[in-house]
Amino acid sequence: MSSSNTAEPVTDASDLSYMPGFGNDFETESLPGALPRGQNSPQNCAYGLYAEQLSGSPFTAPRGTNERSWLYRIRPSVRHTGRFSTTELPLWRSAPANHEAVLSLQQMRWSPTPLPTDKTNFLQGIRTMTTAGDVMAQSGMASHVYVANTDMVDDYCFNADGEMLILPQQGTLSVFTELGKMHVGPGEMCVIPRGVTFKVALPHGEARGYICENYGAKLTLPDRGPIGANCLANPRDFKTPVACFEDKETDCTVTIKWCGRLYQTTIDHSPIDVVAWHGNYAPYKYDLANFSPVGALLFDHPDPSIFTVLTAPTDEAGTANVDFVIFPPRWLVAENTFRPPWYHRNIMSEFMGLIHGQYDAKEEGFIPGGISLHNMMLPHGPDYAGFEKATSADLAPQKLDNTLAFMFETRFPQHMTNYAAELDTVQNDYVDCWSNLKRKFDGTPNPGS
Repeated sequence: MSSSNTAEPVTDASDLSYMPGFGNDFETESLPGALPRGQNSPQNCAYGLYAEQLSGSPFTAPRGTNERSWLYRIRPSVRHTGRFSTTELPLWRSAPANHEAVLSLQQMRWSPTPLPTDKTNFLQGIRTMTTAGDVMAQSGMASHVYVANTDMVDDYCFNADGEMLILPQQGTLSVFTELGKMHVGPGEMCVIPRGVTFKVALPHGEARGYICENYGAKLTLPDRGPIGANCLANPRDFKTPVACFEDKETDCTVTIKWCGRLYQTTIDHSPIDVVAWHGNYAPYKYDLANFSPVGALLFDHPDPSIFTVLTAPTDEAGTANVDFVIFPPRWLVAENTFRPPWYHRNIMSEFMGLIHGQYDAKEEGFIPGGISLHNMMLPHGPDYAGFEKATSADLAPQKLDNTLAFMFETRFPQHMTNYAAELDTVQNDYVDCWSNLKRKFDGTPNPGS
């Protein structure tokens, strides 16, 4: 049993508590005795609270995939909505966006998205780069960047379309959800489940990062196969927040994303009022430095799937709606091997970003905060400088350090938005990074083979 104080603001990450484990059944209360014992829905709850179930799966889902949490809150959530009106966050788009007149059949790269000069909170700062699949069919995903410089104070949101994986690149986020509060900084990630209300504050000022909005099956840990029981992302390193609530009687706005459109409702209190909860449907965070990579110990470069942190599966085994993949610090030791990621074409579509450092397949142009897009079956791989460096390198053991890149990868084609295509940060010369890869074939065997 863990607990947290009530509505007092938290400005330091050390003030927060978390419960370890991935997909565990948790229980937590922020007032003693708020959590019922031995039942879910007593006739009268302690402190005059209301009992409410939040389901993240159908009621009849198998035990291994059944998700629900019981919440004990100041008001039931029917009081957290009123009459809806449509609203616009014009740069937050949903799939399918292929009606936008944008050619996505090309290798694309962008420099970092500029930080805003006008007051912009987290919601207002979401800019959709690509969409894939169909939000109405609950399949596919969208890739976004966010830029922000202002707290959400009396503004709240919940996304009925999908869960949100948030990946800061610059600046820390204080993510206050119905089920507790998380501090998430560069090098960490968090996931807000579908339908969970939240707001975001910026304890250290300006912030920029990436979001994967997953419309499909929830993100889970990938099967390790022959790797066995350990390494990659270990369950114990995932952290779920303890109960923490706001008891605030002020005018508040709740923005709801539903079926690809945005709506607003106004209420006279905070909707983040869960005093206690138990269950397995909850937000969580993860420090990517805890990822334990595995790799080749003798020769060749394994498929990048060995770097999968989380995956959202489909009915087709091994084919993901979304994979979240990282390329963290690691040792390279393979003998007689081209060590960077090789040239390849892939049935999956890859949206890639860089948190910090340098990515080993690109010597220039791909900088922290940047983005690349390699759609399904489009060839890509090391630039000319990266190829020349790798083919002439001394193959002594090498530590790749001070680097963290990631991919949002999906089985669907990712369609660029008009916003992405028209950004001033588009690197129109990106495809030229391969132009110096000239013919080397001369019919003579490679003496090193």
